[in-house]
Amino acid sequence: MSYSNTLKVLIADDEPGMRSGIARALEGLTVTDDHSNQVYSLDVTFATDGLEARNLLTSKNYDLLLLDHGMPEITGMEILEQLQASEAKTIVIMITAYASLDMAVKATKQGAFDFLAKPFTPQELKKVVVKAARHLLVSRTAEKLALEKRKVRFEFISILAHELKAPLGAVEGYLRLLEEGITDNNKEATDRIVRRSLVRIEGMRKLILDLLDLTRIESGEKKRVLEKVNPADVAQIVVETFTPQADSRQISVSLSCDGDTTMMGDNSELEIILNNMISNAVKYNRDGGQVQVNIQGDTDIIKISVIDTGIGMSESEVSRLFGEFVRIKNDKTRLIEGSGLGLSILRRLVILNGGDVNVQSQPDEGTNFTVTLSRTGMVADDSSQGKLS
Repeated sequence: MSYSNTLKVLIADDEPGMRSGIARALEGLTVTDDHSNQVYSLDVTFATDGLEARNLLTSKNYDLLLLDHGMPEITGMEILEQLQASEAKTIVIMITAYASLDMAVKATKQGAFDFLAKPFTPQELKKVVVKAARHLLVSRTAEKLALEKRKVRFEFISILAHELKAPLGAVEGYLRLLEEGITDNNKEATDRIVRRSLVRIEGMRKLILDLLDLTRIESGEKKRVLEKVNPADVAQIVVETFTPQADSRQISVSLSCDGDTTMMGDNSELEIILNNMISNAVKYNRDGGQVQVNIQGDTDIIKISVIDTGIGMSESEVSRLFGEFVRIKNDKTRLIEGSGLGLSILRRLVILNGGDVNVQSQPDEGTNFTVTLSRTGMVADDSSQGKLS
């Protein structure tokens, strides 16, 4: 959907003096779109009666129509009715010598945006034309955003369907094997199928939970409870949670804190941030590797760094890291499960807490994720308790 930077205006009035007066008043008039700062000029065409106006409207699309009520052949109200029936997007301003409330109400019911009563001044004309043009531009912006929203929703659903299709297919395949009795006499094979199915189901559950978290954050419906919290305490719990997984691969996880690390924050948000950082450091590490969690309190911020000795990433992979449903796929990550939403959620929560995320990584050497959070737990100039818009 694209529009030119010229608004096409049709003036339909049977009085030559009125037409020439409107032409002088609108000469050189421009309208600025407040959303894009685009400046629009006016391309004005004239119709001398209702019949000519109707023919012009049939053959071309006009953005604005200044329409005289009392014209020969076809009246302005008749043209307005025809426009409404055709569902045209033309913004109509009625011009009438019969300035009455009844006429205004009737014109509005028939779809007119506004009306001008003769006689009117050039300033009054310009004011109503600019008002109508800006209304048109706002409508176009809303239409464009709605179209983009539908496109994003379609792409989102397509990706989600793709992400769920593979694990559902795998679980279905395993269940078919059990149904056909192929593993009836092989307990080891049956146990392996059950374990693989549970892993797939757990992956789908995480995807759905991550998706719900993302939706709550983006919609502003996530209820924040800001209280005095200590990220170091939260980190200790998270480290303990992932210690069994790390121990199974001989990965050591250590935690160090420096300075006052208390802040105003939402405990559940800190859990999600630290869960993502530490779980990724373990998940993408090498067997026998190390994970170092450092938390430092500065004057206005809390700095959290998670450094691992894992498989690392290239520059191009790092640049794509925080997109939705993005998982870095290569030979080293092929068998690692994930929803592709965790880091997207992490970034949104960090921004919500007035902070930033920095990633430094080298392939085969490791990755350093550093997050800074405001001690106040929200963006400095945000009076809405940190809601994302």
